[in-house]
Amino acid sequence: MTLKLISWNVNGIRASMDKGFRKFIEIDAPDVICLQETKAEPHQVNLDWAEGLGYHKFWNCADKKGYSGTSIWTKLLPKKCVLGLGIEEHDQEGRVITITFEDFHLINVYTPNAQRGLARLPYRQRWDTAFLEYVTKLDKKKPVIFCGDLNCSHKEIDLANPKANRINAGFSEEERAGMERIVDAGFLDTFRLFNDQPNHYSWWTHRLNARERNIGWRLDYFWVSRKLKDRVHDAKIRAEIFGSDHCPVEMTLSKC
Repeated sequence: MTLKLISWNVNGIRASMDKGFRKFIEIDAPDVICLQETKAEPHQVNLDWAEGLGYHKFWNCADKKGYSGTSIWTKLLPKKCVLGLGIEEHDQEGRVITITFEDFHLINVYTPNAQRGLARLPYRQRWDTAFLEYVTKLDKKKPVIFCGDLNCSHKEIDLANPKANRINAGFSEEERAGMERIVDAGFLDTFRLFNDQPNHYSWWTHRLNARERNIGWRLDYFWVSRKLKDRVHDAKIRAEIFGSDHCPVEMTLSKC
């Protein structure tokens, strides 16, 4: 028996609903869906159809209307749900939801963008430190899975034009160093457990026909505690699925 988990930055759940999001969920029927950049509050979205599929839904909305936000939909009722990191500086934008099952924690995260000219890089670095401390602390209690849009391509293989983007948000040395600290803490990038090839991306700019030309970035991930490595059955990028400037990423986990 396995669990299918999906993570997807939908770049506005209301906008994505008629662009393929609903059809994808109805056909693929994942056990758990982690959404980022929802840009909406629950009452603004008609989700009767999702309730009919058996999903329990959890939301973390930004204080600023129509901005950021995360949501988890799960067919498995968790034992606990926690919103945010418990740090006021980081909990205004609805970027983290943690649900706890019997044998692991699942964290949905939408990491802040360092922005043009790296204007928000100092905040991004504080975020990276706080988030890693949070997941590491949870990992001491039971294994952790965290997924979402981490707004960084880890290595040169993870974007189409690494040389041109070394000082840009999403591929700066500082952001990549933050990714390395995740590795050093013992977490595994599940996609790279199964695929070591280039040209696999999860985000494309809307400009210059970038998606059609596959000029993209891998910004979306499933990371797991090393203790869960043997339970990861598969991990892949669903680049054939449209509905956002990001595509879904998927992980299949063997049940205990």
